[in-house]
Amino acid sequence: MATHTTDVLVLGSGIAGLSAALGAARNGADVTLATKATRPEGASTWWAQGGIAVARKEPEAFKRDIDAASSGTSAPAALDVLVQEADRAVHDVLIDTLGVGFDTEEDAFDYGREAAHSADRILHVDASTGRHIHIPFLNYLAEHDRVTIHDDTAAVDLLAGDGRVSGAWLESGGTVTPWRAGATIVATGGIGALYGQSTNPGGATGDGLAMAVRAGAEIDDLEYVQFHPTVCVASGDPFLVSEAVRGEGALLRNARGERFMPEVHEDAELAPRDVVARAVEREHRATGKVFLDVSPLDFAGTFPDLAALCDENGVDPSGGIPVVPAEHFLCGGIDVDTWGRASLNRLYAVGECARTGVHGANRLASTSLLEGLVWGLRAGTDAAERAPMSPGEREEASSVRGTVEEVDAAFDEVKRAMDAHVSLRRSADGLRQALDTLRSVKQAVQARARPLPRSAAELRSAVTVGALIAEAALANETSVGCHYRTDIPASEVVAADG
Repeated sequence: MATHTTDVLVLGSGIAGLSAALGAARNGADVTLATKATRPEGASTWWAQGGIAVARKEPEAFKRDIDAASSGTSAPAALDVLVQEADRAVHDVLIDTLGVGFDTEEDAFDYGREAAHSADRILHVDASTGRHIHIPFLNYLAEHDRVTIHDDTAAVDLLAGDGRVSGAWLESGGTVTPWRAGATIVATGGIGALYGQSTNPGGATGDGLAMAVRAGAEIDDLEYVQFHPTVCVASGDPFLVSEAVRGEGALLRNARGERFMPEVHEDAELAPRDVVARAVEREHRATGKVFLDVSPLDFAGTFPDLAALCDENGVDPSGGIPVVPAEHFLCGGIDVDTWGRASLNRLYAVGECARTGVHGANRLASTSLLEGLVWGLRAGTDAAERAPMSPGEREEASSVRGTVEEVDAAFDEVKRAMDAHVSLRRSADGLRQALDTLRSVKQAVQARARPLPRSAAELRSAVTVGALIAEAALANETSVGCHYRTDIPASEVVAADG
């Protein structure tokens, strides 16, 4: 079997993976970037709407907002790194290198404000910031002499042994090939495919997190799964309605046309996401419907891309946009330090699959792109210094098989369990039921250990990560941020519904 080699192997093509590739290449490393996506829309970055937050000469206020949104659970060292490097990284990479044309007003940046921010600090391009960053970033790296991009190429397992990682097994066209690397950076994104409704692209099956766990890497904070409160589910595909819309004055109303957020939190519609999402879910159960009233603003003029999405999906914004909460972001993941280093030597993790400590129990709006950019650059820089190849263990890739029909049916079972018991509201009994289901599916998958179709490998990742999330949620007998236990007495609830 042929073995390929590279200085730095990056797994994933969102802003975190692209930033890692750039950081490594700038520091003299030859970089191979593998992504299972076949088009830009396969990465969550492309779908990001609101924008990217910066400090704007007020770093302490920015840190306070991030920490407050997390209910005081953010890691101070991680906050310091994010805020200190935010403006420099955004200007260096996004503005000066890529030429991203952020919206301006009277020849100055038009900074926006979203939920739980105390100041206008969010750079944006209409309500489609992600794609305006992602496309030029992909194009720039595609022309870079030190970067080679392989799309439609999925990471199956890490090459690991003796406490270190020396590359990964990559699958392309049904063939699995070992790629050895001096440093491996996991940037595989989130877990949205584990839930019935998500803002993530379809391939978000937790692959990198599952691979890292199998290799022995430490993980943390997996119970903190964030749900975005305003996702439109109409006749077409679900789509996110950015928090920026509420930042401009849109109001949440129930089926009776009543506002409900002022009674829930002093910041009303601009409360932290965990608070708003639970309130929206509660009003859905109580009244049957929640919609976003955009009549207080010039919706089509301010958010033309969102207005077009509404039109494409048969939604008339003048009558209110129907919204539900949907899985959005995993705040925990592979545990890393401020340079993106995981617990295994020569393994890094960045972006949504990583637990940097920035977000704690709940993420502040418009900080995910920033975290991916900052940690990606730092991890790439550090990885380039460690890139010289060293001997490592050669392990066989653990694989699974199954027909497409079997895999689809099992995925449906996973989603039902996660939606019912590992969602916005959790209890010990429900979490145990979910674990029974997930462990049963996992055993069935493991019993089919043979060469795999990609969908079966994704199923293996999904059941592995789903069970880990449920286990973490069961072990955490408090309610904080995204993690809300209905079986915890009210006096023990921390930052739950306001």
